[in-house]
Amino acid sequence: MAYCISDDCISCGACEVECPVGAISAGDSKFVINPAICISCGTCAGVCPVGAPNPE
Repeated sequence: MAYCISDDCISCGACEVECPVGAISAGDSKFVINPAICISCGTCAGVCPVGAPNPE
C-alpha cells in the first residue's frame, strides 16, 4: 500500500530527500508521492515534522 501526503504538508521537502526510490516530488501546493514507485517503506513518515505522509 503506497503512502499519500495529506493537506497537512508544509512543503519543507524533508520527505523528498529521504525517499530511497525517488517517489516524492513537489506538487502545486504540497509534495506528492507517485504510488507506482512508492515501496511503502515509511521513511517519509518518519522524517516529516507534521506527520503528513500516511498509508493510503
